[in-house]
Amino acid sequence: MSLALLGNTMILGLLYGLLVLGVFLTFRILNYADLTVDGSLPLGAAITATLIFNGMNPVLATLLAIPLGAAAGFITGILHTRFSITPLLSGILTMIGLYSINLRIMGRPNIPLLRHNTVFDLFSSATGLSDFLSQTVITLAVIVVSVIGLYLFLHTELGQALRGTGDNEVMLRSLGVNTDRMKIMGLAVSNALVALSGALIAQYQGFADINMGIGTIIIGLASVIIGEVALGVKSILGRLSAVVAGSIIYRLAIALVLRIHFIEYTDLKLFTALLVTIALISPVISKKFKPVPNLSLLEQKAGAAERAGN
Repeated sequence: MSLALLGNTMILGLLYGLLVLGVFLTFRILNYADLTVDGSLPLGAAITATLIFNGMNPVLATLLAIPLGAAAGFITGILHTRFSITPLLSGILTMIGLYSINLRIMGRPNIPLLRHNTVFDLFSSATGLSDFLSQTVITLAVIVVSVIGLYLFLHTELGQALRGTGDNEVMLRSLGVNTDRMKIMGLAVSNALVALSGALIAQYQGFADINMGIGTIIIGLASVIIGEVALGVKSILGRLSAVVAGSIIYRLAIALVLRIHFIEYTDLKLFTALLVTIALISPVISKKFKPVPNLSLLEQKAGAAERAGN
C-alpha cells in the first residue's frame, strides 16, 4: 500500500469516526439499535452538497447539516417514546422517509463538487498548506473536539442520566428521571454527529450520492466492535478513542482487502459481516481457551490472607 493511499484511507477512517461516535452513543451508551443513521448520513451530505453547489459558504453549509441530523434523530425518538414504536422499526421508518427527503433536497441522485470550494479548499487557501495537510488538520480537529465534547458531556449530570437510561431505565424512572427525554436527546446528538460526518465525507470525496448511506449502520457497528475488541479499554475517554481507532482499522482492512486480486468490490458486505462476526466471537473463544485457575492454590492464598489478617 502506497503512502498516499494509506494517508487517504486514514483520513476517510477519521471522517467515518464521527459516524462511529454517533453509533457508539446509541448502541453502547443508550442501548438503542438505531437505523436512522442510514438516512442521516446522506442527509448531511445532501444538504451540504446542494448548498455548496448553489454558492453558499462551505462552512455554513456544513454547519447546517448538524441541526438537520439532530431533527432526524428527534423524529425517531418521538416515534419510539410517544407512539410506542419499537426502536428498530422507528429507525427504519425515519430512514425510509429520509430517502425521499434527501432526493427532494438534491433534486437528482448525485451532486458533484469537484469544481466548487469545500471547507478543505478554504482552509488550504487561507493557510497555504497542501490539500492533504489541510484535510488532515481539519479532520483531526473535528474528531478531537467531538471526542472531548462527548467525554465532557457524558460526565455532566445530564450525561450521567443518559448513561443510566441505557444501563437501567426502570431504576432511572424510579428516581424521577424522564427517560423518554433522555432517549430523544441521545438520538438527536447521535444523528447530528452522523450528519456532520456525511457533510464532511461528501466534501472530501467530491460528491454526494443518494445511495451513500446504504450499510452505514453496519460500518458503524463494525468499527465500534473492532475498536472495543482491539483496544479493550474501559474508561469513557478510552472507549470513545477506541471506536474512532476502530473506524481507522476498518478502513485499512477494507483497503487491504481490495488489493487482493480475487476480491471484488461487491464482496465488501460479505467481508464486513465476517469481520464483525470474528470480532464478536473472539471474546467467547478466548474465554473457552482460558486456563482454569487452580482452586487449591486459590484456597491456600485465601487462607494465608485470613491468617495474616488475624
